[in-house]
Amino acid sequence: MAKKKEKSAKAEEPMKLFYIFYNQERWDNWLNTLKESNFEADPESEEMPEGYQTLYNFSMDITLAILKIIKLYQNGRFSKEDALDKLNQVEGIIMSDVADETVDEYIESLQLSMLVLFASCKKFLEGEYETDIKTLVKEGKKVVSEDMEKALEIAADIGAAVINGGSCCGKYVKDNIDQPTLFDEWLIEVESMNEAMSSLKNFDEEAGESS
Repeated sequence: MAKKKEKSAKAEEPMKLFYIFYNQERWDNWLNTLKESNFEADPESEEMPEGYQTLYNFSMDITLAILKIIKLYQNGRFSKEDALDKLNQVEGIIMSDVADETVDEYIESLQLSMLVLFASCKKFLEGEYETDIKTLVKEGKKVVSEDMEKALEIAADIGAAVINGGSCCGKYVKDNIDQPTLFDEWLIEVESMNEAMSSLKNFDEEAGESS
């Protein structure tokens, strides 16, 4: 019986390695892909330039990787402390300086967007956040031009509520899509989080583990 348990434990080891979701190599690979991408629009095409499509995929890769950590916390795989530790490790990679003039403008934009992802996840893990999304959106739109930190805190409340099953935020940004504020950009990222959480609904089971 003991040997059977030992064999079972060894069989789970690769799955534990699978739970190392984001590392420096993965970030560097995306950076290199971005450097090689073309951001110039083709006047004969209505498609998004290659570089911006790559940047979008880059962003979604980060969003999915982070929310997998949250899903495993929700499923009891990680303690709150373990989840926060893994979150902080990835944040250290994503928010690091990128000293490359060819992509630094795009990476800075990506990092500004990711602020709400990390802040939302931390609020969700701590369990202290407001859940009235409609009221929060109104407050965020009012304060963003005067207090960016307050606007981020509000956006993070919305993000935490979305992680917990709330619905947001496409309808709240459609009016400002041509000239979005930073708060609008954060709402767009929260919408991406919403889509990612839906796609990860059966993540733990798909990974081959029983709940």
